Amino acid sequence: MTKLIPIICLSVIIGGSLFYSCLQEKKEEIAIVLPLDAALSQAGENRVELEKVLHRYQSNPSDSLKYRAACFLIENMPSYTYYKGKLLEQYLTFFTLLQEARSKKVYPQAMIDSIRRMYGPFSLDSLQYCKDVLTVDSAYLCNNIDWAFKVWQEQPWGKSISFDVFCEYLLPYRIGDEPLVYWREMYYAKYNSLLDTLRMSDSLDIEDPVVAANYLINKLPDKWHYYTSTTPYSFGHIGPEYVQYLSGTCREVTDFAVYLFRALGIPCAIDFVPVRSYVNAGHFWLVAWDKTGEAYMANFPENLGMVRKNWWYRWDDSPKVYRYTFDINKELYEQMAKYNEKVYSFWSLPKFMDVTYEYAYSFEKELVIPLEKLYRNQCSGRIAYLCVTNRDNWIPVDWTEFDAQHLAFRNVRRGTLMRVATYENGTLNFLTDPFYVDKQKKEQHYFSIEGNTQDVVLYAKCNIEGENMFRDRMIGGVFEGSNQLDFAVSDTLFIIQCKPDRLNTTVRSSSNKEYRYIRYVGPPGGLCNVAEVAFYEKNDTLPLSGKIIGTPGCYQHDGTHEYTNVFDGKTWTSFDYFKFSGGWAGLDLGRKVQIDRIVYTPRNRDNYIRPGDIYELYYCDRYWKSAGRIKATVDSLVYRGIPQNVLLFLRNHTRGVDERVFVYEKGEQLWK
Repeated sequence: MTKLIPIICLSVIIGGSLFYSCLQEKKEEIAIVLPLDAALSQAGENRVELEKVLHRYQSNPSDSLKYRAACFLIENMPSYTYYKGKLLEQYLTFFTLLQEARSKKVYPQAMIDSIRRMYGPFSLDSLQYCKDVLTVDSAYLCNNIDWAFKVWQEQPWGKSISFDVFCEYLLPYRIGDEPLVYWREMYYAKYNSLLDTLRMSDSLDIEDPVVAANYLINKLPDKWHYYTSTTPYSFGHIGPEYVQYLSGTCREVTDFAVYLFRALGIPCAIDFVPVRSYVNAGHFWLVAWDKTGEAYMANFPENLGMVRKNWWYRWDDSPKVYRYTFDINKELYEQMAKYNEKVYSFWSLPKFMDVTYEYAYSFEKELVIPLEKLYRNQCSGRIAYLCVTNRDNWIPVDWTEFDAQHLAFRNVRRGTLMRVATYENGTLNFLTDPFYVDKQKKEQHYFSIEGNTQDVVLYAKCNIEGENMFRDRMIGGVFEGSNQLDFAVSDTLFIIQCKPDRLNTTVRSSSNKEYRYIRYVGPPGGLCNVAEVAFYEKNDTLPLSGKIIGTPGCYQHDGTHEYTNVFDGKTWTSFDYFKFSGGWAGLDLGRKVQIDRIVYTPRNRDNYIRPGDIYELYYCDRYWKSAGRIKATVDSLVYRGIPQNVLLFLRNHTRGVDERVFVYEKGEQLWK
C-alpha cells in the first residue's frame, strides 16, 4: 500500500498517468512532489471534486483513517479508465439474456447475432472514453469510502482486518475498467440479511472473515451459473450490475464475488494465471484470508478452501500466479523502467503482484537457464521473458534481467512448457528452445532438433484427454440386435470395454444372426453419450439406414442433443440423454440384416481429425516451420520424416480454434 511519505526521484509517468515526482537541483534545493499532489495535478477541472473529499475528512480528527483512505484512492486514480455509452449498455444486455437462457432454447451465439442485428456492430469509437481522475466526483467517492468503513466497523469479522488490508482489498470502488455505478449499498441491501444468523451464532467463529464468506456462499439463494466464453465483444470487466446474473466466464463470476464480499466487509482479491499450462486460456479465481492471515481460494460459487490444501496448489503447473491490486506496483514498474526499453504490454502498468510462492508446491526458487542452451543470436534487449504457449503463440508470464553470464527467473512452478525470449521492436526474439522442468527429478528437458527423423500418425489437433469424461462414458456400452421393436429378446453384438482413442472406432459384430432392429445402449451413469454409430453389412462401404428409434429427451432440454443425432452422419453432434441411465438410440432397418461391423464415435468437442478438413503440421526449429498441408481422407494423418524431439503443432485450416502443442514419443501424441 502506498504510504504518505515523500518520494524523491526523476520525473516519472507510470503508464502515462500514475504520478509525477521531480528531482531538480537549483541552488541546492530539491523539489519534492507527493503522489497525492501528482494525482491532483492531473485532475484538471475535477480537482475541486477530489479536494472536497480530502477537506471533508481532513477537517474532523475522528476521520483521520478516512482521510488516509481517500488519499490512497486518489493517488492511484490516474491509472484507471473506462468506457461508457448507450451501445455498451445495449451490448451488455447479453449477460442478462444468458441468465434468462436457462429456461429458453437459445444458444449464446444466437443471442450475439440478435444483438448485432438490433444494435449494429460494436465500436469503441461510439463510446465515451473516461479517466477516473477527470470524472469521479466527490459524492461517489465519499459514498464508497463511508460504506466501506461502515461494513468494516460494523461486521464482527472486521476486528481481524488491518487498515492496510482494508485499503487494498475492501476499500476500492472498482475492480478494473468497468463503468462506474453505486454498487455497495445495492449489494448490502440485497445480501446482508443472509448473515443475520451468523452474527448471532454462539458456535461459529464470527470474527473470521473466511467463516463469514463460506456462510454467505452457502446462504445464496441462487448460485446457478451459465458458463460461456462466447461474447459479442471482448469486454473488460462488465460491472456490478451485470455480473449479478452469474453469466459468462470465470472472470465475470469472480467479479461478482468480489463486489459481494467487499460490500459486506469481507476483504478479498482476484488471483489469476495469464496463461494456463494445459489449455489456451487464463483463469481467474477468488482469494480471501482467515483471521490468522491464511489464504483461502475458490472457483466461485464453490466454498473457499485453504490454498495449501487445494488441487490448484498441488497439481496445477501454470508457471506464474498473480494477484490483482488496486495499488500500482511501483516497485516493479521502477525495476523494469531502469532498463530503458519498451516492456511487454502485461507489465506496462502493473496493477498486480507476484503470489506464485503462495501456490508453489512444486517450484524452482531460482530457475537458472544454462548458458549453453542460449541461442548464439544477437539481441539488444536487457529484459528476458519467460513464455508459455497459447496455441502456437508464446505469451510472456515472467521477466528477469538478461545477463549473458547468469540468466535466472524467480519462483517458477515446474511442469509446464516454457521458453525464453526478449521483446524487441514489438516481437519476441527467442533465446532458447522450448523446455520444461520435471516435477519430480527437477531436471530441465529441452526440445531441440536431433539428427534422426520419424513418421508420425496423428489423431487429434488438441488434447483429447480433456474429453475423458465423454470417452469414459462409452465404457460398458452395448450394441444389440433384435427382431422385436421393444428389444424384449435381444442379442449382444459388441460390448465396449475401453475408452476410444480416435474419432471412429471399428469393431466386429459377434453375432452371425439377422436382425431388423439394432441399437446402442449407453452404460449405467453414462447419459448415453455417443456422437455417431454406423452399422455395416459385409463388404458394404455405406452404412445401413432405416427409421431412427430411441429414447427421446436430452439433458439440455432444448432438443439439441437428442437420440436422432446418433445417425445424422455428423461426428460433431451427439446424444446426451436427460437421465443418467436407460438411454439408447437405434434403427428400424425394415428388413432382417446380418451385421458385419460397427463404427462408433464418442461425444466430443470436434478436436479429432475430421475427414475432409485441411491440416498443416508445424515443428519448432527456433520458429515454427511447416511440414506440409494434407487433406484428411480418414480420421488420421501421416507425416513422414519429422525431426525427433521437437515441439509440434497441428493447425486445422478448415475450422476450429482449439489447437495445442504436443510432442510425439513412442508412437503417441503427448500434449504439452
